Amino acid sequence: MDKLQAEDARYLKRKVKRGSLDVHPTEKALVVQYEVEATILGEMGDPMVGERKECQKIIRLKSLNANTDITTLARRVVEECRLIHPSKLPEVEQLLFYLQNRKKLQLQKHLPRDLTPFEGMELDEEANINCIDDYVELLYEDIPEKVRGATLILHLACNPDNLEELLQNETALGALARVLREDWKQSVDMATTIIYVFFCFSSFSQFHGLVTHYKIGALCMNITEHELKRYDLWQDELQKKQKDPDNQNVKKEHEKALKKYQGLLSKQEQLLRVALYLLLNLAEDTRTELKMRNKNIVHMLVKTLDREDEELLVLVVSFLKKLSIFLENKNDMAETHAVEKLARLLACEHENLLNTTLRLLLNLSFDTGLRSQMVQAGLIHKLSLMLADEKQGQLCMCILYHISVDDRFKSMFAYTDCIPQLMKMLFECGESHMEPELISFCINLAANKRNAQVICEGNGLKMLMKRGLKLKDVLIMKMIRNLSQHDGPTKNLFIDYVGDLAAQMGAEEREEYVIECLGTLANLTIPDLDWELVLKEYNLVPYLKDHLKPGSAEDDLILEVVIMIGTVSMDDSCAATMAKSGIIPALIELLNAQQEDDEFVCQIVYVLYQMVVHQATRDVIIKDTQAPAYLIDLMHDKNAEIRKVCNNTLDIIAVSTCLSSLPPSLPPPPSLPPSLPPSLPPSLPPSLPPSLPPSLPLPPSLPPSLPL
Repeated sequence: MDKLQAEDARYLKRKVKRGSLDVHPTEKALVVQYEVEATILGEMGDPMVGERKECQKIIRLKSLNANTDITTLARRVVEECRLIHPSKLPEVEQLLFYLQNRKKLQLQKHLPRDLTPFEGMELDEEANINCIDDYVELLYEDIPEKVRGATLILHLACNPDNLEELLQNETALGALARVLREDWKQSVDMATTIIYVFFCFSSFSQFHGLVTHYKIGALCMNITEHELKRYDLWQDELQKKQKDPDNQNVKKEHEKALKKYQGLLSKQEQLLRVALYLLLNLAEDTRTELKMRNKNIVHMLVKTLDREDEELLVLVVSFLKKLSIFLENKNDMAETHAVEKLARLLACEHENLLNTTLRLLLNLSFDTGLRSQMVQAGLIHKLSLMLADEKQGQLCMCILYHISVDDRFKSMFAYTDCIPQLMKMLFECGESHMEPELISFCINLAANKRNAQVICEGNGLKMLMKRGLKLKDVLIMKMIRNLSQHDGPTKNLFIDYVGDLAAQMGAEEREEYVIECLGTLANLTIPDLDWELVLKEYNLVPYLKDHLKPGSAEDDLILEVVIMIGTVSMDDSCAATMAKSGIIPALIELLNAQQEDDEFVCQIVYVLYQMVVHQATRDVIIKDTQAPAYLIDLMHDKNAEIRKVCNNTLDIIAVSTCLSSLPPSLPPPPSLPPSLPPSLPPSLPPSLPPSLPPSLPLPPSLPPSLPL
């Protein structure tokens, strides 16, 4: 025998090539990669057949803890493992130091807390992968033995290194699936344990096919639906036993039933938690998720929101958050009034649950109908109170921003503590970068008159102006522009800042910044404001005229220039100044160029309306321009607002034309002749033409400026 082995050794050559070193992803162990090369030699020693195989060796370090001497341990590892060259000693020390300081991780990244043991499911022995056949045999016994066998297999499945081997054991997996399918109603503990085994597989995408093959997902859907119905029955029974609280016997029965109910509820919630987590993992595949949706997964999850177990709620809300990105699921959540149940969770102290709930609400807040449900559930007040929270404040602000988009709900913010908190945040930014969510939210709120009054209280407007003008902040100026559009005391506050705003009209400023400043000035339709003085002091007339030329600037800036001209033309002297500067022909030219843009056309016609109100500019428009002809053509425009402004403008022109065509009145004769002539001179008609009415009514007044 020894002789035969010696002869074999002469013809077989084995060579080991050392490879890389790394740490084990989950355990306190080193992984050594190496390569084995086997070569069969001929009689003359020539290589005939060769084969290479990549291998790895796991060196488990059970004694490694916080007090271990890394240098000594590294030396021992190198001495005992021939696959590690002595020159690798520094690298081994570094890897051991990493393992020593690595935070303790759970075996599965998706694994719920308190995986094992469950109540009544502890083990008095250590599971061994070599005894798997014995554990499978237990699955063919009575319920207690089935629970024990499933628990032992679960302990093996909790170690990811065992999953590949369990995957090959079709007998074990088939037996587990059969027991779950046939006996899940007989034992909650058994159902929970078996689902946990498949849950361990579902934590890895490559094993999803295995879970789907045994139809565990469909079973979990059925189990979840059944358990939710059982919960409703338990609730009904408890309410029946609570009808007569004064009766001692009834009271004792109720207390006994309540204690039993709490025990059942604890086990049921553990089962639901595992089943739903498995379904959440399988929902990575959108086709599988669609099947769940067809089986009313959203309704089940929303119904589960009534529970009190925070870990279960975290899972349910996370599942709903994942589903909410699809329209059909979002509609199901709207039908089941999920927002009302989620609002209850905002009062919880569980940080993870609160954060997940807010993220789900943020997803849902993109829908108009669901935003209405949020307002009805009182979320504006609740979220406003959480704005100061460092961890959750940003999410709250994003949800409130979406709600503020709807004009119906803007005024509600004035009756909460939201606006003072936002103003405080704005001023705390100083000259540093401002979060876009914060300023966007403020811009929306400023579009409401009551909110604008709250914002401008105290030094609010002064501080905003100071920051906006100093930093040339476009978004702050946009907020100020929204504030300036409201009539009443708010608009009068802007008189002090007219000069500062007018001074921003320059070629060196950014166009978007000038647009906001010019738009703010155009909103200031204040009777006491001396626009003529402003135009002269800041030399604005040439600037306005130059920017009326088509193509001289972006359309947004040109439009603001037109609106500004309409505002200042309310003043008689300003209108005359504009007419003398040649702005009216420039407006006509712009009207020709922008005749397809209703906003431009409407604003230009409104400027003409403001000018025909004044005698001096009216004569210029009638005699020196083709404006009346354009106005007549625009009476056939499809836009009702344009037709309305044209009609009013033409009415004024018609009245002034008719009045100017009347003959002057004759003075009385100095004395009567001795006899009257037989008839009146033919040049004097006996009366005014019947076609002219004694007076024409003036057209109804228009607002000082048209909104964009």
